[in-house]
Amino acid sequence: MQTDYTSVKIVPADPSGLGIFGLALVTLVASSQKLGFTEGLSFIIPWALFLGGAAQLIASFNDFKLQSIFGATAFGAYGLFWIAVGFTWMFRMGVFGPELAAAADIKQLGMVFMAYLIFSLYMTVAAMETNKALFTILALIDVLFLGLMLDSFGFAGWGKVAAVSELMISMVGFYAACGATLNAHFGRKIIPFGKPFGVFKKV
Repeated sequence: MQTDYTSVKIVPADPSGLGIFGLALVTLVASSQKLGFTEGLSFIIPWALFLGGAAQLIASFNDFKLQSIFGATAFGAYGLFWIAVGFTWMFRMGVFGPELAAAADIKQLGMVFMAYLIFSLYMTVAAMETNKALFTILALIDVLFLGLMLDSFGFAGWGKVAAVSELMISMVGFYAACGATLNAHFGRKIIPFGKPFGVFKKV
């Protein structure tokens, strides 16, 4: 008897483990440079493009298939952010020519960070009804973009705030990525995420 595979519906696996791992890794590497643990940007760019960018975009595409608007939007927006950041670093390093490097205005990045702060704030509200681990990551991302924005506009001390918050995003991100992977693999809660707050939805 021949199986009719055209009638089999293939449902993508939850891509959260991959997407959050990509975020955790790139924020770890990027924060190491901001905090002075490492130097230069050359070896950060590939991880920004492939882990910060591509991994989160893969997660976004699969979350769209799962009709998870929150996951798809978050992974997609932050994935594209890291790809843009990678190119921004390349502009700064003169990869595309000295003229473009000389014409860069850091305040334009400040406007981008402001836009992402607005985005992250309402995504933080959405994360309240997901789990506390994800809420913590989004809240730290809010601090990161606030720090990056104010640093770009010339306010002293906010670059360090951004760097510390970025490192904390990485630490919580590794925990969440571990939980998303192990919980799905074993089919039961191995790593607790914390219940939703229940403000907008009944838990």
